[in-house]
Amino acid sequence: MNTKPELSKDDIRAIYHQGEDAVVELIMSLITTINALYEKAQRLEDQLTKNSNNSNKPPSSDGLSKPSPKSLRKRHGRKSGGQAGHAGYTLKAVGKPDRIESHPVFECTCCHNDLKEVSVDNYEKRQVFDLPPQLKIMVTEHQAEIKTCPYCGERNKAAFPRGITQPVQYGDEIKSLAVYLNQVQLIPLQRTVEILETLFGHAPSQASLMSACQELTEHIQPVIASIKTHLKGKAAVVHFDETGVRVEGKLHWLHSASTAQLTYYQVHPKRGHKAMDADGILPELSGTAVHDGWMSYFRYEIGHALCNVHHLRRLKFLEERYPQAWVTEMADLLIRMKTAVEDAEVKGLKSFPQDMYEDFLRQYDNLVALGFQSNPAPVRAETEHKKRGRVKQNPARNLLDEFKNHKSAVLAFMTDFKIPFDNNLAERDIRMMKVKQKISGCFRTLDGAQTFSLIRSYVSTARKNGINIIDALRRAFAGYPYLPVFVD
Repeated sequence: MNTKPELSKDDIRAIYHQGEDAVVELIMSLITTINALYEKAQRLEDQLTKNSNNSNKPPSSDGLSKPSPKSLRKRHGRKSGGQAGHAGYTLKAVGKPDRIESHPVFECTCCHNDLKEVSVDNYEKRQVFDLPPQLKIMVTEHQAEIKTCPYCGERNKAAFPRGITQPVQYGDEIKSLAVYLNQVQLIPLQRTVEILETLFGHAPSQASLMSACQELTEHIQPVIASIKTHLKGKAAVVHFDETGVRVEGKLHWLHSASTAQLTYYQVHPKRGHKAMDADGILPELSGTAVHDGWMSYFRYEIGHALCNVHHLRRLKFLEERYPQAWVTEMADLLIRMKTAVEDAEVKGLKSFPQDMYEDFLRQYDNLVALGFQSNPAPVRAETEHKKRGRVKQNPARNLLDEFKNHKSAVLAFMTDFKIPFDNNLAERDIRMMKVKQKISGCFRTLDGAQTFSLIRSYVSTARKNGINIIDALRRAFAGYPYLPVFVD
C-alpha cells in the first residue's frame, strides 16, 4: 500500500541547511512522485473516457453515462426510409382463401325495395388474415395391428412410425415450437410453458422442454460436424470472436467461427489458445482468420486479418485524449482505402492497380513513422530498473506497434478483396448471445450452455441461408436436418 509522504516545515528547513545537493535530491524525488501521480491520473481518466464509441468496450458497459450513438460511417446524404424506385412490400390477397364469408344485399338503399331474390352482379372482395379463434393440440392415436399367424402361431405386430416410442409423448410440431420459443426467441423455460398453456390449453413440463432441446442436439450433430469441417478446410475467410458467459457461477467464454453462410459456437472455460485448440478450427484453418487482434490468434501460422473498425474506434479515442496529427490522418486513410476497395469492386476489379496500391502503402508507412516520432519509446526510470517486463507505453504507442508488427493483417482487406474491412459479421453472430445473458443472467450447467451453443449454430446457419427456422427445426426432429448444399 502506498504511504502518503509527510514533510513538516522543520524537515524542509533541515534539508535546506544540509546544502544544495540535499535540496536537489528532495525536489527530484518530488518530481518523480508528481510524474507517477500524473501517469496514474492519466490512466484513470483514460478508463473513464473509454466507451463503446471510442474503444473495444461493449455497449452494455456504458452504463448510465451511455453516449449518444455516433456511427463511424460517413453520411450518404439520402433520406431515411424507402428510396425512390424501391419496390416495397405489403400484404397481398391470395387466390384461394381458406374460408369465404358472404355478405348479402337485402334491400335497395335508394328505394328500399326487396332485393333478396335479385341475382348478384359482382362482388367487392376484402381479405382478412387472422388466426383461428381456438388453437388446440391435436392428439393422434397410433394403433399398431397385432395378428396371430394361423399357419405357424407366430404373433405379429405392425411397426410404429419413426419416433413413436412411448405410450404417450409429444410430437415434432410442438417440440419444434417449444425449442423455437426457448432457444431461438430466448424465452425462459417457465414463460415458454405459460405461452404454450395460454395458446393451446396444455402445459408441457420444463423437463419435457429440456428433453426436446437435448433430442434436437443429437439430431443436428452431423450438421455441426460438417460445418466445422467446411470452416476448417474450404472457407476462404472465417470470422472469429469470443465473449464472456457465466456458467455455474463461473466465467466461461463463448467462441464463434462463422462465414456469411455458416455459424459455429462453442463454450469453453478458457478464452485463449486452449479453447481454440479444443475447438479444432484454427489449428487446421486453410483460409484467412478475421479477428480483433487477441494475441492468442497469432499463435497459429495462418492468414490473419484485423478488424479495422476496432482500429477506427481506438483512433477516435486518441483524437479525444492524445490529439496528434497522424491520428486523424490515419483514420482518414483507412476510410479512403475502404472506399477505394468498394469502388474497385463496383468496376469489377479483383485488385488495385500497382501504382495505387504502392501509394496507399507509402502513405500508411509514412503515418506510422510520424506516429513513432511523436511517441518515442518510453525509458525506464532509475527507480524501476529492478522491475520485470517492458516499460508501460501510452495507448498511441501500443496502437502504432500493432500497425507496424501486424501491417499485413491490418491491410489484408486491401490486398485481397474477399477479406472484409471489419469483423462485423462475427460481432453480429455473437450479439444474440449477449441478449441471452441479459435475459437469463447465466447458464446453470455446462451441458445447458453447450446445448444452447449447438442449437444456435444450427439455427444461425439455417437463417443465413434463407431457411424458415421452424421448418429447419421440424426437419431436424424428423431425422433429416438442414445442411447447406455447398457443405459436404
